[in-house]
Amino acid sequence: MSDEEYAPLPFTPLIIIGAGRSGTNALRDALTRLQDFETWPCDEINPIWRHGNLDLPTDEIPPERATPVVRQAIRSSFYRIWQKQGCPRFVVEKTCANTLRVPFVDAVLPEALYIHIVRNGFDIIVSARKRWRGELEVPSLSYYAAKARYAPLSDLPRYAVSALRNRLAIRFGRQEHFDSWGPRFSELGSLSGAPLDEIVARQWAACVTSSDAAFAQIMDSRVYQMRYEDFTNNPADSLADITKWLGVAARQTQLIEATSSITASSVGKGLAASETLPEKIKSLLAPSMRAHGYQE
Repeated sequence: MSDEEYAPLPFTPLIIIGAGRSGTNALRDALTRLQDFETWPCDEINPIWRHGNLDLPTDEIPPERATPVVRQAIRSSFYRIWQKQGCPRFVVEKTCANTLRVPFVDAVLPEALYIHIVRNGFDIIVSARKRWRGELEVPSLSYYAAKARYAPLSDLPRYAVSALRNRLAIRFGRQEHFDSWGPRFSELGSLSGAPLDEIVARQWAACVTSSDAAFAQIMDSRVYQMRYEDFTNNPADSLADITKWLGVAARQTQLIEATSSITASSVGKGLAASETLPEKIKSLLAPSMRAHGYQE
């Protein structure tokens, strides 16, 4: 392994960790409206994170899989986007599947800082079940082209076939929801035929439990913990706290403008729905809900 391969990056990778539908997009977008924060011009970069580990059936990549070749490939991708985006101080990344492999991410990017955002599990079920059913999908050629542009060429065929199969099955009514949406966790393969709400609950619990365990082993000074509800209720103030933690100066007018599109309109929508959820599903959510101060 060369010295260059492990040379420190000339910027700080800022990794947002959060389960699907936890506000990771809104947080990334708010940050990258500020000076010195940039990101990829696409939604997520899971193909970059998975490169060299596509043989694994889930997104739970252990840290020992961060081989020199894998590490160099991912770090090079970060370096290239940093150069392309004008050499900012921070490169922001928010692939939700990283909730299941924080130690792997940390092995690849030991200089990274993390923002861990968590949302009420009941609201997650209401929101994520729509994505699993394809109800919030607004696919366009430009959307897929942007994602494909940053996927390793050798991996593209597998992703294309999987995406097409899932969407055609939904379109023609062969199944009610995707085989997989969001982070692929180890239990997913055994949940065929399970109610969708149970799949969503187990996915959220797996993501939050895994990231909580990982951050317990990482220095507190490298991790900023936040809740979606606090962020959406006071977005400008929340962003001010983050920039202060990062040592970045930002004017109040900039913070207000960066968060102008963020609202709390979706907060609490899962509360009414929770009254009809089976106790089994509530029990799946309960430990992580308690850990983050939510009422069950």
